[in-house]
Amino acid sequence: FAPRFTAHDFQPREWAQLFQRAGARYVVLTTKHHEGFTNWGSPVSWNWNSLDMGPHRDLVGELGQALRESNIRYGLYHSLLEWFNPLYLADKESGFKTQNFVLKKTMPELYDLVVKYKPDLIWSDGDWEAPESYWNSTSFLAWLYNDSPVKDTVVVNDRWCSNCSCHHGGYYNCADKYKPGTLPTHKWEMCSSIDKLSWGYRSNMNIAELMDEASIIEELVQTVSFGGNYLLNVGPTKEGVIVPIFQERLLALGRWLDTNGEAIYESKPWRVQMENSTDTVWYTSKGPVVYAIFLIWPRDNVLELSSPLPSPATQVTMLGFAGTLKWQKSPAEGLLITLPYMLPSPLPPQSGWAVKLEGVK
Repeated sequence: FAPRFTAHDFQPREWAQLFQRAGARYVVLTTKHHEGFTNWGSPVSWNWNSLDMGPHRDLVGELGQALRESNIRYGLYHSLLEWFNPLYLADKESGFKTQNFVLKKTMPELYDLVVKYKPDLIWSDGDWEAPESYWNSTSFLAWLYNDSPVKDTVVVNDRWCSNCSCHHGGYYNCADKYKPGTLPTHKWEMCSSIDKLSWGYRSNMNIAELMDEASIIEELVQTVSFGGNYLLNVGPTKEGVIVPIFQERLLALGRWLDTNGEAIYESKPWRVQMENSTDTVWYTSKGPVVYAIFLIWPRDNVLELSSPLPSPATQVTMLGFAGTLKWQKSPAEGLLITLPYMLPSPLPPQSGWAVKLEGVK
């Protein structure tokens, strides 16, 4: 694949503009996956990197520069292991008693990435086969947090050795597409992919195998209600293009966030994450303000919320809609909100709206 990977249509500034319009606050690029090819001129990956082979470009550096011009935080994904590297396979054969691969390949590359590109985030992966004593992760992290050029700003995930994930790390990924079900006590991130069957680009994907706009919004809302960050994957082509269907999904998410971002960015979980009676209403909060995000428009235009307790001072507005909304106390508990009238349409309306509740407990 390496000679066919040309990236000759790769326009980092266009990528940065797309991610900005999608509402992304940070972007994570794969610097090296498990096959070992590096997307920068790694000094310990001779002839197996994007400067010596294929694109003949420093992809990690180019994207980093474009993202920083757009004020987007830059994260680097890096795989500790390499499936086919003879040094790694020999270490594995020894039951990880030898560390030739770590000392000659993995660690020099990690240090090089940090010193050269000063990432805001390191997304480690490929950790599960070997213990910490093999990877030397703790000594790298000690350097990262105490002496590295990004010691005061960098964030890391939890994939640094076997049995590390979901136990140790700046934030937890736990598993791909992890959904906690209850509020985690530690900061976490849900990584998902628009292509349900792959994290890379597939020329044979079809529309039924992609997440639609509604499912992406639903996943984002659930994740943020539980205090998580949302990392949404797109696989670019070998020419370095993000195909139009992926762009369309990202831009749809961005338009939704233009209206409803107030309920998402810098929000915190509320005392209740979702409405008991239904998983179509999710809550976030900012200080005393509570946001109820509902994924299905109620048939009678009346939204019933049983968790927030109203007071005489309660005020209800809807993001993206001018003016206040009428509400009354629910006969049971909570409140009934009269939503704006929606024009009749043969199609169900787009997914996800947020009401802002002030003066509720």
